[in-house]
Amino acid sequence: MASAWAPPFRPAMALPSDPVSPLPVPASADPGAPEPNALRHRPVRSFVLRAGRMGSGQQRAMAELGPRFLVPYAPGPADWSAVFGRDAPRVLEIGFGMGQATAQIAAARPELDFIGVEVHEPGVGSLLKMIGEGGLGNVRIVQHDAVEVLRDMVAPGSLAGLHIYFPDPWHKKRHHKRRLIQPDFVAFLATRLAPGGWLHCATDWQDYAVQMLEVLGGCPALENTAAPGSDGYVPRPEMRPLTRFEARGLRLGHGVWDLVFRRKAD
Repeated sequence: MASAWAPPFRPAMALPSDPVSPLPVPASADPGAPEPNALRHRPVRSFVLRAGRMGSGQQRAMAELGPRFLVPYAPGPADWSAVFGRDAPRVLEIGFGMGQATAQIAAARPELDFIGVEVHEPGVGSLLKMIGEGGLGNVRIVQHDAVEVLRDMVAPGSLAGLHIYFPDPWHKKRHHKRRLIQPDFVAFLATRLAPGGWLHCATDWQDYAVQMLEVLGGCPALENTAAPGSDGYVPRPEMRPLTRFEARGLRLGHGVWDLVFRRKAD
């Protein structure tokens, strides 16, 4: 059964490893929004930066395609229309892993522009390689801290969508405070969405899914798009193909929970 509302496309799964560090959100970013105090007073982390080895193809892609498709971090709003060479709805993904899903989504939805934020260098090289192989002109990569990118380079109310797929679950109870999906961070994310813009999260950890539902449901700027009378989650979108990782988990009896919330009209 389909949900009552769905974003304009259904992305595939990615495995984020992007770091989010303790950064203040400028008070002028959105005067009408509540100030996300946690971003001012404590770290928000969505990753563990792991060493990785780059293959020759990834290294070549970094050298040949990086100058065109990598956007350097800058402490000021980016002119994304100039970056992409057009004005189109933009979707930002926090952590795209090795980039397979991102490349599939971008190929399927050429009318949208995708900003992938990732710090894991082999993943960046991998996505660049796929950009070259697929001739994908609607993807740009920022290899930097996601909070800094969102805070400094993305204007309030400018994104059509935000994706956070399978963030680190920090499964031990004493580590739950390190999870990315926390009330103040979600409040901050909502300021970057245009009215009607979507925030799509997915996880394969049930207790994290429960936390996500509680946190997203508690954000006054967001509304759940799940069908009335449902458990609050949406069915796996048809346009989000199963990855081998997800398919293996499902074969083992693991669940996957998708949540799609929408920014309310101002």
